Amino acid sequence: MPFLLQPSRVQNIDTKHSIPLHSTTIPSTSDRILRIGIIGCGEISQVAHIPNINFLSHKFQKTPGDVDVILIANADAYHVEHGIIALKNDKYCLIEKPAATCFRDIDRLIGAEKVSKGNVFVGTMRCYATAFIDAVEEVGGMEKIQYARVRDISGPNSTFVEQNGTFPQTFNDFTDEAGQEGSRREADIFQQALVEEFEVPNTPQSQRMLRVVGALGSHDLPAMREILGMLKSVAGAVLTLPRGVPHFDAHIEVYSANKIVRVNFDSPYVKDLPVITTIREKIGEGGFQERTIRKTYEDPYTLEMLDLYDCVVGGGVSKTSAADARKDVELFQMILRAGADRFKF
Repeated sequence: MPFLLQPSRVQNIDTKHSIPLHSTTIPSTSDRILRIGIIGCGEISQVAHIPNINFLSHKFQKTPGDVDVILIANADAYHVEHGIIALKNDKYCLIEKPAATCFRDIDRLIGAEKVSKGNVFVGTMRCYATAFIDAVEEVGGMEKIQYARVRDISGPNSTFVEQNGTFPQTFNDFTDEAGQEGSRREADIFQQALVEEFEVPNTPQSQRMLRVVGALGSHDLPAMREILGMLKSVAGAVLTLPRGVPHFDAHIEVYSANKIVRVNFDSPYVKDLPVITTIREKIGEGGFQERTIRKTYEDPYTLEMLDLYDCVVGGGVSKTSAADARKDVELFQMILRAGADRFKF
């Protein structure tokens, strides 16, 4: 169930910009077909990943045998464990976000990657949207950022899923022992992250906030970091229930003295909805210009898979790497600490 996280005030954004981050390979012209294995057949696999792999059959082939790439899209508590197994077998792995929600686990993943021939590709798909990459370039040319906002009020996701024509199924054919093991792992992660690392109370309220910043915040925070830079501090954080209006309202908007750049994202649970860039700027002495740019209908999940393909075939490193995902855990820590006075025992 989606919730809305509202940082009440965000302070000290590092607005130092460099050229946009891209994976370290150029688009491949290879005709190689990568063998891909999938761990996890939940909603996002059925709605996005499996259909996209089928559409990209000239680049990927699902196989139960030996594989080149492993898609890890199961419960969050297993992402690191299965990622480490993939790396020990020298496989590339696409790990659904969040890769991890505590420093202990993300550091284990980074350590496993260092001694592997494989690499980690974290599935923060918004960073691969063509419109977003263009917006990063526009913002990178700003002399000074005066104001920025990042929001994701996604509405009732179940409504979009019910109407997207993919008809995902819900499965419950797992044992009680498996369910208990998942709960044990999740409890261990909460204790490690909240108490041992973030130094906040481990309560239902703090657990819920960590779930939200991990599951939903991980859609926005990596993109925010890429376009704005890493935050230095968070002044306050409040978790509230979502609205029921079936409207997806997610955007990043950045203001400078003479230009405003906005990227609008639509629901990732409906295929091929475009990501739109809007640029508003001063022209001449008193003129105004507004441009709305839609470069492609290829959705971020598709573009993410194409970049993954280029990384594997070219032996490159993803810009959304495990090391990059560690910065999200740093943000989780800032946000949880900022909201700590609301966590009641």
